Amino acid sequence: MQNKLGPLALAFSGGLDTSYCVPKLQEVGWTVHTVFVDTGGTSAAERERIAAQAKAVGAASHHAVDAREKVFDRFVRYLIFGNVLRGEVYPLSVAAERTQQAISVIEVAKQLGAKAVAHGSTGAGNDQIRFDVALRVLAPELQVVTPIREGGVKREESLKYLQDRGLPVPERASAYSVNRGLWGTTWGGGWTHDSWQSPPSELLDPPNPSLPPRDVVIGWQKGVPVSVDGKTYSGAQLVDVLGALCEEFGVGRNVHVGETVLGIKGRVGFEAGAALTLIAAHRELEKLVQTKWQGFWKDHLARFYGDRLHEGQYFDPALRDIEALLESSQQRVTGETRLRFAPGRFQVTGTRSPASLLDRAVATYGEENLLWSGEEARGFARVSAVAPLLAARAQARAESLLGQSGDK
Repeated sequence: MQNKLGPLALAFSGGLDTSYCVPKLQEVGWTVHTVFVDTGGTSAAERERIAAQAKAVGAASHHAVDAREKVFDRFVRYLIFGNVLRGEVYPLSVAAERTQQAISVIEVAKQLGAKAVAHGSTGAGNDQIRFDVALRVLAPELQVVTPIREGGVKREESLKYLQDRGLPVPERASAYSVNRGLWGTTWGGGWTHDSWQSPPSELLDPPNPSLPPRDVVIGWQKGVPVSVDGKTYSGAQLVDVLGALCEEFGVGRNVHVGETVLGIKGRVGFEAGAALTLIAAHRELEKLVQTKWQGFWKDHLARFYGDRLHEGQYFDPALRDIEALLESSQQRVTGETRLRFAPGRFQVTGTRSPASLLDRAVATYGEENLLWSGEEARGFARVSAVAPLLAARAQARAESLLGQSGDK
C-alpha cells in the first residue's frame, strides 16, 4: 500500500504535530512533500532546522517559501489602513499569516501535481478553518487530509509514535506554545485557559527596564509605512526593524480574550510591538488629514474586515470591496509620525503631513479664527440646538399629558 495514493503536500512547521504527520501519511500510502511557508519571525538557522527535520522524518522533498512580503502586501497593509485591532486589543497576529500559508501550500501542491494537501491542525482551534476554507475555495479538486484532527491525536501520542520508530522529536523551545510571525508572536499554554491567571513574567516585565527613552520617526506614503528615521525599507523589512526595537523595550505585550471562529471564548498572550505602534501612529496621522466622516465609515468597515479575516473568510468578495475603500481613504495619509519608546511603553508624540487639516493660518482651537465671526458662531450654536430643543419640548408635552391622564 506504500505510496499508492500519490503525491501529497503537507503544510510543515517542523514542530511535533507536523513531524508526526509525515510518517503517518506515508504509512497509509501517500508520498509526502513538506512545505514550509515563512511568514516572518523565523531565523535562517530555524529554517535550516525545519528542513533538516523534514528530511529526518522521511519527507520525499522539502519546499521552503518566503512569503513575508506577500503577507505585508496582501494583508498587513490593509490591517494598517483599517487600524484593525480585534477587541480593540489584538492585532490579528495569526489569521493573515495562516491564510497566506494555505495559499502558498496550494501553489506548491499544484506545481507538484499533488492529489491532496494536509495540515496538522487539531479540531479545536481557528487554524483548521482558515486552512480548510482556503483549500475549498482555491483548490476544490484536492483532497484535504488532517491526521491530527481525524485521529483525535494528543501530543503524548505523537511523541510516542515518533519515539517508537526512532524518529527525531523536535525540541520544544519553551514551556509555552509560541507562534512567531511577521505581525506578531502569540503565546499559549495552561495559563491561557484561566482568565484570572496572570501571564508568565516574559509577557509582563520589560527585558531592559533601565533603557533610556528613544525617539523614532516613521515615514508614510499613502498609508504605508516606508521609512524609519529616514531610512527606507520594504514593508516586511520595516516591520522587522521596528519589531526588534519594540522587543528591546518590551513594548507591545498584552493578553486578549475573545470569540474563536468556532464560537467559544479563547484567551491568548501576544507580543506584537511593530503592529501596535504602527497602528497607533497611523491612526494619529489619519486624524490629522482625514475628515470626521471618512474616519467614521472607514472604522466601521475595517472592523468587519478584521472579523472576517480572523474567521478565515478572506475570500469573500465583500472584502475586496472594503479593500478598495480602504485604499481610497489613504490617498492623503502621507507624512511622518514620531514615537517615543521607554521600557514597557510607547507614545505617539508628533505627526506632520503636507495634507494636514490642522491649519494655524485660518483657525486655532479655542483661541481665534479667520473663517467665521463671533456672531456667526453664535448663530451656528443656536441652529445646532434646534433638533434637540424640539425633541425636549415634545417630551415635556407628552409627559404632561400622560401625567394628566394618570390623575383622572
